[in-house]
Amino acid sequence: MKANELKRKYIDYFVKKGHTEIPSASLIPENDPSVLFTTAGMHPLAPYLLGEKHPAGRRLVDCQKCIRTGDIDEVGDASHLTMFQMMGNWSLGDYFKNESIEMSYDFLVNVLGIDPANLAVTAFAGDENAPRDEETVAIWKSMGMKDEQIFFYGKKENWWGPAGVTGPCGPDTEIFFVDQSKPKCSADCGPACHCGRYLEIWNNVFMEYNKNAEGKYEKLQQQNVDTGLGLERTLCVLEHIPSVYETEFFLPIIEVIEKASGLQYGQAVKEFRIIADHMRAAVFILGDDKGVAPSNLDQGYVLRKLIRRTIRYLQKLGMDWQPMMDIAETVVREYAGEYPELERNKAFIIEQLQNEAVKFAKTLDQGLRLTERILDGIEENGTMDGEEAFKLYTSFGFPLDLTIELAAEKGIKVDSVKFEALFKEHQEISRAGSLQKFKGGLADASEETTKLHTATHLLGAALRKVLGPDVHQKGSNITAERLRFDFSFERKLTKEELTEVERLVNEAIKAGIEVNCEEMTLGEARDRQAEGVFGDKYGDMVKVYTIGDVSCEICGGPHVTNTAQIGGFKIKKEEASSAGVRRIKAVVGEQYA
Repeated sequence: MKANELKRKYIDYFVKKGHTEIPSASLIPENDPSVLFTTAGMHPLAPYLLGEKHPAGRRLVDCQKCIRTGDIDEVGDASHLTMFQMMGNWSLGDYFKNESIEMSYDFLVNVLGIDPANLAVTAFAGDENAPRDEETVAIWKSMGMKDEQIFFYGKKENWWGPAGVTGPCGPDTEIFFVDQSKPKCSADCGPACHCGRYLEIWNNVFMEYNKNAEGKYEKLQQQNVDTGLGLERTLCVLEHIPSVYETEFFLPIIEVIEKASGLQYGQAVKEFRIIADHMRAAVFILGDDKGVAPSNLDQGYVLRKLIRRTIRYLQKLGMDWQPMMDIAETVVREYAGEYPELERNKAFIIEQLQNEAVKFAKTLDQGLRLTERILDGIEENGTMDGEEAFKLYTSFGFPLDLTIELAAEKGIKVDSVKFEALFKEHQEISRAGSLQKFKGGLADASEETTKLHTATHLLGAALRKVLGPDVHQKGSNITAERLRFDFSFERKLTKEELTEVERLVNEAIKAGIEVNCEEMTLGEARDRQAEGVFGDKYGDMVKVYTIGDVSCEICGGPHVTNTAQIGGFKIKKEEASSAGVRRIKAVVGEQYA
């Protein structure tokens, strides 16, 4: 079965079950500070999981492009990917566990033809916050699943969310394909093992709780279903392919690497897989309409890491960075039919890859000179301090294996134990910082964030009035403390321009204008000249928020009902975001009135 055939079967099946197909959203979440990237199909739907009415209805289906970097060290095995495509079906307060499980089983067994004897499922074991999910198990048994195919696990394995400190969450049931050719690794071998016998393909999340600020789990008024069926992994199962890297998604990329390196895939499997995975992910991030470029912050830092890791693995195979260009061209060619934004942004993709490769070459050169000086000060058969090796990593992106290789040439060892300890500490500090930075999460539809969200509409309108009609939003990020608004513009704004933009926004706030929301077709919204943020992300029906004659914009909310509720507006900073994109950070509240 071809990938497009599988995707079409899935979407058509759920459309027949009353779901409306919606398009894949951007990889860069809009107004969701809980994550750097869209890691699952639920991120673009956050407001509707929290109770807002979706223009397309209460049953939805899609195939969402996703980025996950938490498993980056696992990339290179048979199943983990940085960028992947997640097919999903949704119930926004409509059906729940019974219908969700029945449809999943029916699709896998009766549509795709998977032998139910080759499936295993999991359920939540229960704890002090929520009971053991016997209901889910009873439904699976009614489908014909046997006791030995059903496994109970705790929160780590069978609970989703909340994305931040508070918000919607609940137990899930995961569906695994069992590779019967692989023996059990132990008597209690199950889906939680990493022995390769069990491959997770589908996850059905039952959002029936809300975790409040006191840490208590309360029943939600609207119970939602959020599912994800991995396209690449499911294709592996159906085609009896041992790895996602041997599917049609990667074979053209592998061929390019073989031609450039003069090696066969089987001679350097891990290196080939990492290069293919990282380049595919980097091209999708660069090709997104929100225009992320490599940098030392947030999404740009992840992108930089992916590109530089690619270059290092190309070097391991005896190549420079040039083959990246051919790989990028291949990714665009292979995927542009499904994701036209890649062709639309092709020039930007190529330009940024080249720029980053040149920058990294300079960094490596500086790092090499410093490494040589450090090694010259160490006697033969001596040991380089792990702290020195770690400084090379943090300052120049020098991976430990490169430092070890250079040291070995001079008969010097590296204290890798100390390096690993410092690296682990560095990861924990970064993780803690990220949790603090993104603690608002999907549930943060607070009064403050709602004010800030509406203020972005007024800011966009003011910028177009001051700078011209070609100014359009390129991205936004909102926390409880401030808004960050990226927009298309080539130069730094003058002090006078910023003052006028700020004045116009405050003028609209003081005017106390009603904020009206209407549902209409995308065509009607365009006819009304509504500002549309990111090209291909909308479905047939959209929400349009109108603020008098100041702003008319397609958006998912949340919003105040009257601009006076915002209080006041103050621009704190204006700076460059990336090529042709500027960024404004601003705050709202009565103190700025």
